[in-house]
Amino acid sequence: MNTPAARTAQLHRMVMPGHTCPYGLKALDLLKRRGFEVEDRWLTSRAETDAFKAAHGVGTTPQVFMEGRRIGGYDDLRRHLGLKVAEPGATSYRPVVAVFALTALMALAASHAAFGAAFTIRAGEWFIGFSMVVLAMLKLQDVEKFSTMFLNYDLLAKRWVRYGYIYPFAEGAAGLLMIAGVLTWISAPIALFIGTVGAISVFKAVYVERRELKCACVGGSSNVPLGFVSLTENLMMIAMAFWMIWM
Repeated sequence: MNTPAARTAQLHRMVMPGHTCPYGLKALDLLKRRGFEVEDRWLTSRAETDAFKAAHGVGTTPQVFMEGRRIGGYDDLRRHLGLKVAEPGATSYRPVVAVFALTALMALAASHAAFGAAFTIRAGEWFIGFSMVVLAMLKLQDVEKFSTMFLNYDLLAKRWVRYGYIYPFAEGAAGLLMIAGVLTWISAPIALFIGTVGAISVFKAVYVERRELKCACVGGSSNVPLGFVSLTENLMMIAMAFWMIWM
């Protein structure tokens, strides 16, 4: 019985004393996980790398070859193997899903540590507080980019530009006070105000004017589409504010 011949690939990647190409490592790992026998060829100097690129008419490394045919770089390899490749600038809800999933788990963990039970009313309160703090942190990584993107749709920021700089600090402060359960007379009005302005702004931009914008909710470099998620963020703050006032 004849055994099938092993699939082989040739990989050219930069491995220099001060730099190892991360995409080369990713390509090597992917090929091995897909069962390829890899001829791993290192480009150990800038001159060697430039000569390789000139010889093959390519602008980047790594480069993968199979059966004498050039496949291309890491993204090209993923496409060749039928795997998804994120397109530059493509919208995605993944950052928001990651934030809310982890803050929910944080709230459940904190509730279990404090009360011996994960599913408590306090866990729900902490979930919103944790979410506000994490979202504020993401905005504050680059407040200039956030404020610029925020100006595309927020009604108050358009009239008073400084509000775009104040917003993440206000959101973070309100979230921290909610988590601590103190100074409700400060945190609840802040959450109610920024949540209401935000909800009206998003609703007007997306559902009235039908504009296709990116949401600044997870920072100014995000590709999250403005719409339901941002509206939900603001409605959560409004609901939490009313809940805290009622309690």
